[in-house]
Amino acid sequence: MDDELVKRFFNYLTVEKGLSGNTLEAYERDLRKYVRFMKSKRPEDVSRSDVVSFLVQLASEGMATPSVARSLAAIRGFHKYLIIDNLAEKDPTVNVETPRGWKRLPKTLNSEDVESLLNQPDTAAFIGMRDKAMLELLYATGLRASELVGLKLQDVNLERGYLMVIGKGSKERAVPLGESASAAVRAYLAGARAALLNGKDSDALFISSRRQQITRQMFWERIKFYARKSGITANISPHVLRHSFATHLLDNGADLRAVQAMLGHSDISTTQIYTHVSRERLKKIHEKYHPRG
Repeated sequence: MDDELVKRFFNYLTVEKGLSGNTLEAYERDLRKYVRFMKSKRPEDVSRSDVVSFLVQLASEGMATPSVARSLAAIRGFHKYLIIDNLAEKDPTVNVETPRGWKRLPKTLNSEDVESLLNQPDTAAFIGMRDKAMLELLYATGLRASELVGLKLQDVNLERGYLMVIGKGSKERAVPLGESASAAVRAYLAGARAALLNGKDSDALFISSRRQQITRQMFWERIKFYARKSGITANISPHVLRHSFATHLLDNGADLRAVQAMLGHSDISTTQIYTHVSRERLKKIHEKYHPRG
């Protein structure tokens, strides 16, 4: 396909459809990007999967769902015009659903930023020891923030190196801890937790300076504090570490089903969003380092 087809289509739209200038401009941007994506394909060679791949790329680049839907509308109109003008015989958009609930790709940190973040807490202080244990545990397990702050002492088995957590839908799952997280939790339990409780009884694992279970909001603020200290400019939250946990596992060859189990996803399609993140990373590496990238 080439830009000449786009010009002919826009002449048709201008004369026949009476669309607004803003709509025409948006359609033109979308279609020129679409034609570049299809490269040397002839209109009759474009398949449904080609169209879907293009829409997935738009979403992976951060385009909002309504804008992806607008792009699809432009592509539909384009292919219908090609049939009307006898420039093609089939419409590859016939069975392509309009995207409504597509998710944007989750934000993640690279390994270097994660390492920097995890090293920020001052482990000479009781609060720092607690925060170190929480950050290490969050990155090692991919827990949701609510799951992390809700952990009880009995949920963590340091000898065997795993924890039990009650996730969404009251489903229990076992998640491995890893050596770094286990060591950080051990150090916290060796004295910092009792010092923070200051004589008060509690079965909560992570204790605030108010001698009670730390809240999601408190932990969120602690993460933001350490992100600023480490120079991370991206907007960060506990969920970013959960996303990083999943992405880094898949980047290093982990099985998708295993990651699904550790994250507590009931549907593997929810976990598959991270495979798109990994593919995007591979694309960037290829573009950067391949001689013809």
